[in-house]
Amino acid sequence: MSSLHRRGWLQGLGASLSGLWLAACDRISTSDRGMAVLDSAEQLTRRAQRLLVDRRALAQEFSPSLISKRFRPNGSTDPDDPAYRAHAAAGFADWKLVVDGLVERPMALSLAELRALPARSQITRHDCVEGWSDIAKWTGARLGPLLDRAGLKSDARYIVFHCADSLDGVVNYYESIDLIDAYHPQTLLAYEMNDAPLPVAYGAPIRLRVERQLGYKHAKYVMRLEAVSDFSKIQGGQGGYWPDRGYEWYAGI
Repeated sequence: MSSLHRRGWLQGLGASLSGLWLAACDRISTSDRGMAVLDSAEQLTRRAQRLLVDRRALAQEFSPSLISKRFRPNGSTDPDDPAYRAHAAAGFADWKLVVDGLVERPMALSLAELRALPARSQITRHDCVEGWSDIAKWTGARLGPLLDRAGLKSDARYIVFHCADSLDGVVNYYESIDLIDAYHPQTLLAYEMNDAPLPVAYGAPIRLRVERQLGYKHAKYVMRLEAVSDFSKIQGGQGGYWPDRGYEWYAGI
């Protein structure tokens, strides 16, 4: 089976499974047995994708003419966190990205320092679990070289993204990816959108772009990266704000 045919088959399978998930989630979420079945299905889907698709295969990239005239700014669009608002008012001049956890060299990087790291630009499609898709150009620091600079410890397995926004006014958003996706060449800490500084509504000063996964994995308003061995001490223990509320952790497409 060619790489193109494998990818098409997986996309079709993913669309079918997503439809089933959305149709059944209300009933399943009330059943412990149903949630166990979904957890097992997620593990099977993840293993199947890893077997059938090259781990470094690129997500489709598009021509500038296909960039969406209006890219929907889903989720939070203007965090009310006081520290974030102060940074935004100052143009993020004193903002720093904290990199810590299981790293040899903890860091706090300014936006200028992030811009000096190995970068990449890509025009990709954002696929939302709500059923819509938009295309934009993203430019940002590649996550892999940044992690190499920090020096991951041998027991690091995941990167957790701690954010400034809150969807419920209680818990700040957080997400995570494994090291396979962290080192994917298209995984960026994006600081530009469509050749302009990333707007606040889309996650300024930086947001995660992890192009092989659904939109809720693309954390906005990233303030801290934490390398961890597991999720047991991160909020509900499932590795992300939405996974803690029943969504799949591995939202591969």
